[in-house]
Amino acid sequence: MALGARERYTSGMPRYVCPDPAATRALAARLAQGLRGGEVLILEGDLGAGKTFFVQALAAALDLDPAIAVTSPTFALVHEYPEARLPLLHADLYRLGDPDELIELGIEDRLDEGGWVLAVEWGEPFVEALGGADLLLRLETTGPEARALAVEPLSARGRALVASLDR
Repeated sequence: MALGARERYTSGMPRYVCPDPAATRALAARLAQGLRGGEVLILEGDLGAGKTFFVQALAAALDLDPAIAVTSPTFALVHEYPEARLPLLHADLYRLGDPDELIELGIEDRLDEGGWVLAVEWGEPFVEALGGADLLLRLETTGPEARALAVEPLSARGRALVASLDR
């Protein structure tokens, strides 16, 4: 399946238009190809914009066994998927009010171990507390199944990942 069309977002960052779930999965798969472990991905967007769907597609592209359900960590706050090709940590920080609460979630411990890919929904206010991030992905609903993803690199690694999306 082809990637969604690449556009320029108003801020100048690349924006990928995904007309259907297959295109969103293809974009996540392309991103997964460039991951090495240790990356921090921040996912932002309104409720229902597809943040969890994108992480599900990313997990599938990281060869997580399809029998393992990747679900929203809204209530648990963090789900771990060490079985993937690169271990995946999926967090939802929507209900957190203070960066100090991150300590209790064990995210820092996983990041210190190295090799984990961290995908954080609603994580933009916590980037500094996380020690930085590599990509900010802003998801927007543009139709019943269509999404647009603006991808902003936040580090040198993030710039390399964005470049890899267009190869």
